[in-house]
Parts: sequence; structure tokens; C-alpha cells
Amino acid sequence: MTGPVAAAYLRVSSASQDLGMQRTAVERLAAVHGETIERWYMEKVSAATIARPELDRLRADVRAGYVSHLYIFRLDRLARTGIRDTFEIVEELRAHNCKLTTVADGFTLEGPAAEIVLAVLAWAAKMERLAINERIIAARERCRLQGKPWGRPRRMTPELVEKAKQLRQEGRSVRAIAVALKTPRSTIMRALAEKKSA
Repeated sequence: MTGPVAAAYLRVSSASQDLGMQRTAVERLAAVHGETIERWYMEKVSAATIARPELDRLRADVRAGYVSHLYIFRLDRLARTGIRDTFEIVEELRAHNCKLTTVADGFTLEGPAAEIVLAVLAWAAKMERLAINERIIAARERCRLQGKPWGRPRRMTPELVEKAKQLRQEGRSVRAIAVALKTPRSTIMRALAEKKSA
């Protein structure tokens, strides 16, 4: 390691979401600052807690002096659990001479007003997370009262599962079955595994 470098932390809440937009935006802003992102910390996990694998790895690298400038897409990518957690992370970065830059928040973390801005954004992120949780609970309750199943509809119908099972018994590979049924391999594998354990 020759010295501290520019890094980026990217986060989305679920596996179905894509990190590409955040990555492109961060790379563009870093280039404006004359920097190239040398270290990437990326994860698909909820911000309901700040104990997250890639965030933990990032914080350890900051403490070790490996990161001089951290880029994030928005402050709520770091924490959505309130002002205390947000300040804890930001103060840790500052204590180890790591500058923090956000792409989409439209403010600087330098100067006397920075702590007020941080507090307001951290509070807003927490309120948004709580509101999302309330909407999910309400939607789940509506489904229960209407006798409907909760969650995404199953991608494979029972008929498709039977067809996949039949093709498998004929010796077809999972990939061939996925092509034949126009269904992702991961979905075919899950369906076949469910039939085996049923």
C-alpha cells in the first residue's frame, strides 16, 4: 500500500436492486475532483443497523489509514438509524483524516453549518425508514384481511415446476431447462430444490 486512496461506499437495500447508477455517479464526481476510486465497498443490505459487513470493512480501513477520501451517493447510504449513528460514522472518518463527499445531497460537510445539516439529514433518513416500515406493515395486514398471500407472486406456476422436474428426470441440465422454460437458472434451481425437499 503506497498511501491512503479515494474510496467509495455503495449500498442498496435488496438483492434485486442495482448498484450501477450509484457507481456511475460516484465515478463521475471523483473524476471532477481529479481522483480515481481505488477501493470499492459495495453491499445489498438494509440500513436498519450500522453493523454491516462492507461498512465494517470500510471503517476498519479508514482507522488503518488506507482511505483519504470517501465518496457516497447519499448520506443515508451510510446510516438510516438516526442522528447518533450517522454522527458516529462521520466523526470516525474525520478523526482519521478521511474526507467525506456525497453525490446527491447537494451540500458540503465542511464548515460550521455541517453538523446541523448532518443532523437534519440523519433525522429525515430515519423518518423515511420508519415510514417505509409502516407502509409494509399496513400492506401485509391488508393482504391478510383479504386472504391474499404476502410477497411477490411465485415466478413459476405448479405446471412449470412439474415441467422442470420432468425435463430434469430426462437428464437435461439446469441451464437447458432454464433456456427451454425461459426462466432464470436460479429460479429453476430453487424450484427443483423445493420439490426434492417437499
